[in-house]
Amino acid sequence: MKTLRVPEATVTRLSIYSRFLERLDRNGVTSVSSGEIADGVGVSPAQVRKDLAYFGEFGTRGVGYNVKDLMRYTLKILGLDRHWNLILVGAGNLGYALCTYRGFNERGFSIIGVFDNDLTKIGKRINELEVLPMEKMPDLIKEYGVRIGIIATPTRAAQEVADFMIKNGIQAILNFAPLPLNLPEYIEVRNVDLSVKLEILTFNLGFKSAQTM
Repeated sequence: MKTLRVPEATVTRLSIYSRFLERLDRNGVTSVSSGEIADGVGVSPAQVRKDLAYFGEFGTRGVGYNVKDLMRYTLKILGLDRHWNLILVGAGNLGYALCTYRGFNERGFSIIGVFDNDLTKIGKRINELEVLPMEKMPDLIKEYGVRIGIIATPTRAAQEVADFMIKNGIQAILNFAPLPLNLPEYIEVRNVDLSVKLEILTFNLGFKSAQTM
C-alpha cells in the first residue's frame, strides 16, 4: 500500500464503493467499469480511479474490475476483513437505537457491552445485552479486546465517559454527544452531531430558495 496520506473523503467514498460492489456481487455481476461504479454511487469515473489509485493498481483497461476481487480488497483496506467488538455508553433512546441497528452487524461490528450510571437503567436489557454499570467496563474491554467505544450520553457526561474509556484501553471513539471532546492526539475520534446535519440541510434549502427569488 502506498505511504501517501489518504484524504478522509476518499476513505468515505471507498466505504460507499464497497457497499455498491457487495450489491453487484449479490446480483451475480462479475465485472464492473469505473464508469459503472461512478454511476452507481454518484461520482465521476475519474474520481473512482483516483480514489482506488491510492491503494495500488486495479482492473484492466478496456475490461474493468473483477467485482469479487475489488470488493474483498476494499473491505481489507477499510479493516473490515476482521470482526470488531464495540462498547456503548448511554442506554437512552439513542443508545437503544444504536444497539438495535442491524447495519453494524452487516459490516462486521458488534456492540458487546452497554453501560450507564443510571440505576433505573442498569440491569435492564436491550435485545440480548444487559445494561451494565460503568465499573464493569474495564474487565469487558480486556476480555474482548475492545478498541472502539461509542458515546451516546447527555452532553454533560461525554468528556468524563471518554476519559474513562481511554484510561481503560479504548483507542477510537464515535461520539454522538454534541460536544467537542478534549482527547489525546493518538485517539481516533469522530463526532456525529445530528442537529448540525439538519442545519446543513436547512441552510441548503434556504440558499436554493434565495437563488430562485
